[in-house]
Amino acid sequence: MKKSQLSASLAVLALLLAGAPLAAAAEKPAGTASAEGGAIADTVAAIDIPYEQFTLDNGLTVLVHTDRKAPIVGVTTYYRVGSKHEPKGKTGFAHLFEHLMFGGSENVPNFDEPLEAAGSTPTNGSTWLDRTNYVETVPTGALDLALFMESDRMGHLLGAVTQEKLDQQRGVVQNEKRQGDNQPYAIVEYETQDALFPVGHPYRHSTIGSMDDLNSASLDDVKKWFTDNYGPNNAVLVLAGDIDAATAKPKVERWFGDIPAGPPIASVEAPVPTLDKPFAKTITDQVAATRLYRNWAVPGLNDPSYPALATGMSILGGLASSRLDNLLVRKEQLAVAVTAYLLPFEHASMVQSYIDVKPGVDVAEAEVRFDAILADFIAKGPTQAELERAVASLVSAQVGQLEQVGGFNGKGATLAEGLVFSGNPEKYKQDLAALTALTPAAVQAAMQRWLTRPVAAIRVDPGERTEGGENRGGWERAGTPRIGYFRAGGVDEAALSVASEAPEATAKRSFPPVDPVGSFDFPAIERAALANGIPVYFARRTAVPKVTVTLGFDAGFAADAPDARGTQSFMAAMLEEGTKSRNAIAIAEEQERLGASINVSAGLDATTVSLDTLTSNLKPSLALMADIVRAPAFAPREVERVRAQRLAGIAQEENNPMVLAMRALPPLLYGRGHPYGAPLTGTGSRDVVARLTPADLAAAHAASFRPDKARIIVVGDVDKAVVVAALDWAFGRWVPPASSPAQKDWRVAIPAPRQRIVLIDRPGAPQSVIAAGQVLAETGKDRNELLQASNEILGNGFLSRLNMNLRETKGWSYGVRSTIQETEGPMPHIVRAPVQSDRTGDAIAEMLREMREYPATRGATAVEVNRIKEGNIRGLPNRFETRAQIAGGIDDIVRFGRPDDYFETLPATYRALNAATLNAAAAKELQPDRLIIVVVGDAKTVKPQLAKLGLPIEEVAAPQE
Repeated sequence: MKKSQLSASLAVLALLLAGAPLAAAAEKPAGTASAEGGAIADTVAAIDIPYEQFTLDNGLTVLVHTDRKAPIVGVTTYYRVGSKHEPKGKTGFAHLFEHLMFGGSENVPNFDEPLEAAGSTPTNGSTWLDRTNYVETVPTGALDLALFMESDRMGHLLGAVTQEKLDQQRGVVQNEKRQGDNQPYAIVEYETQDALFPVGHPYRHSTIGSMDDLNSASLDDVKKWFTDNYGPNNAVLVLAGDIDAATAKPKVERWFGDIPAGPPIASVEAPVPTLDKPFAKTITDQVAATRLYRNWAVPGLNDPSYPALATGMSILGGLASSRLDNLLVRKEQLAVAVTAYLLPFEHASMVQSYIDVKPGVDVAEAEVRFDAILADFIAKGPTQAELERAVASLVSAQVGQLEQVGGFNGKGATLAEGLVFSGNPEKYKQDLAALTALTPAAVQAAMQRWLTRPVAAIRVDPGERTEGGENRGGWERAGTPRIGYFRAGGVDEAALSVASEAPEATAKRSFPPVDPVGSFDFPAIERAALANGIPVYFARRTAVPKVTVTLGFDAGFAADAPDARGTQSFMAAMLEEGTKSRNAIAIAEEQERLGASINVSAGLDATTVSLDTLTSNLKPSLALMADIVRAPAFAPREVERVRAQRLAGIAQEENNPMVLAMRALPPLLYGRGHPYGAPLTGTGSRDVVARLTPADLAAAHAASFRPDKARIIVVGDVDKAVVVAALDWAFGRWVPPASSPAQKDWRVAIPAPRQRIVLIDRPGAPQSVIAAGQVLAETGKDRNELLQASNEILGNGFLSRLNMNLRETKGWSYGVRSTIQETEGPMPHIVRAPVQSDRTGDAIAEMLREMREYPATRGATAVEVNRIKEGNIRGLPNRFETRAQIAGGIDDIVRFGRPDDYFETLPATYRALNAATLNAAAAKELQPDRLIIVVVGDAKTVKPQLAKLGLPIEEVAAPQE
């Protein structure tokens, strides 16, 4: 970026902020606003997660919430340690140790095997600046197992941490870093933290750390990290679901009570820094569009200004009707994408806004306008209507998250984060109450207080990457000059680590039994039909006061003609961009006012309109949905605007290595003339998108969006009669057009498979992406349970052979996955593997070997068979906890012609699995001889490796702008 351009842009910002007047209009709290169904404050008042709390003698704090909707329990463990506690030279330790804590303990050789066999979903963990957490949701009868395992890694870990495991997980983490760094714009995270926080600030370095620090981590280092930080007194355990405190307390005492307390976590000073002057930097990267960032450090999540800042950023660039969307994307068309958000942390949060400049637009013009809009919003604050829509949207999203008992965003995590960060499990109530009490003046005041300080502006231009991530992520980069920062004094490195003695070894512990599970009950499916014959499938679910409505059409981007790839997706994208009675802004604003979310998407086999709304606002939400579905305008000006966005989106896909591979693979597998021969993103080709007219889109709509091709699925807290009447009012009088419906031509022959490697050059890539695929004979209408189960052994799951080999044994990849997508036509089997560049050839060789050996020389083992059988049976309740999951299950039943009790018969199907049948499925369908292997990577590095494999190699140039 030229200095003069930046100076002019920032001058506009300063000028508009100087002497900014306060809002003079009469205001009222946002929660008093009433949509058709009533005030948002009424919804907030009803949100409650009742809990009981107790503390063990060793300091472990336990919260218990009872929710009997399903026989499952969410187990959520938070440790008060994150990357902010890492001293110089030890960056990445918290995250590295998260990985090590999955690698087995003194009494548990592997954490995933028993939990998967017990039906746990998900079994996962994460690390960020302030905390490390672990989550699993298990059948009620497996709760003792989950507690045994969580307690074993808390109190019985160090004896199992070996140099081999450290080296193994170090490699996994480094490949996770490479995978992240290989994404477009990924380097900006390092640039942002470098710019906002001074050297030594706990939030300055990235959570994944630097390669140098990861390489230098010794066994003694990581053991000391554990003893310093992972004591029970530094943890919070939440049990949420089919459990109560009276039952939970003796169980927790049994498993955790004998673990000695550790040293307390040292307090961390992490003040909110203020730049002495504006910071500006321009970098180049393998991206499709120039992106302009504006960043500030702001107070943490316990500061009184936090709700106002978060809401303000949502109004600025988070809502569909945000200021930046309405002005820069819709009206002035200077950008193709915008966003603004707050990243909340305990001590200091970060706010970020960015825009992707529309190709062909003068970047300086877009930048000046971007900063002018920011300045105007900061100076004047939001309108009352903007605030009310933002609050309604945020409250509705929070209600939806509380449908789950576990996971990273459910009730357990909500209670845990309140206690860990704020000392109050009910912090969510304070935050929601603060939201509903906000006024425009309060948001304005917070924005003026914190966003009038010097900004950190980062610009990313298309080009060769300025600098990769291999030297980034640590405390400091040698030789890098620093501009002035606020400093709160020196950082006491000794305070970040407290010496302690490792706990003494304890007696061997045994696995507790897992209780048998009862019969599985899928929600009853009730049927109805609208006046025009549209079938309705309904299931009642009362966990939260919300309703999900899915209107599906037999179309999808497989219905695009071979010379019109991208039509269906483009048409679907236009539906929310204006109807005959509402423009795009009005559509976005009405959704937000209602606390509703309407999404239109073109999948492979179906095009779907989904509505998620508060029960109280069902009828007005359906009215809006019907207008979007039945009366799109396809206004020429809006078509041109969305066309530019979609062309920019295709260019972005082509700069994302994995997405590029998934664009390239389907035409190779199915042939370009087959319905499935389109890029799996559905966005199609540049040429088609560039020439489609409003009339073309209207014709595609008439062929696809019609009542004779539709079905409706409803799941939620509503009576069947009420919802059917409302649907009949919205859609019952809709008649099909006279034109022919969309068709998929399954007669097109699929090319005979020819095993080969297709190499797409991505110069300088720190990692290669491997995407290998083949076409199977089966379709989704077949009984595929056996084939899917066999694929779980091969590659679909953490414990699968491919993942355990390339990730856990070799350490060459962050994760490998083999999937079989159930489709109406012949199903694709695809293996995805991002791997470090210098191991690309070796990784492919290992993939091919694993596939050949299963089952030829290494058939399904008894452990694998038991894990697949028991895990799938016990995990069924977890698969259908939410409205969206239930709606998806009903869709599978309807789309593939399965009986209503299909999911209830699955336990018997899984119990019948055995090694012989699993081996036979693998021998028939999962062999590598038909694989077409796409590799996206640095050709000069990987081509010599690929040559050693003895397979034909075809080089394909990467798409160019």
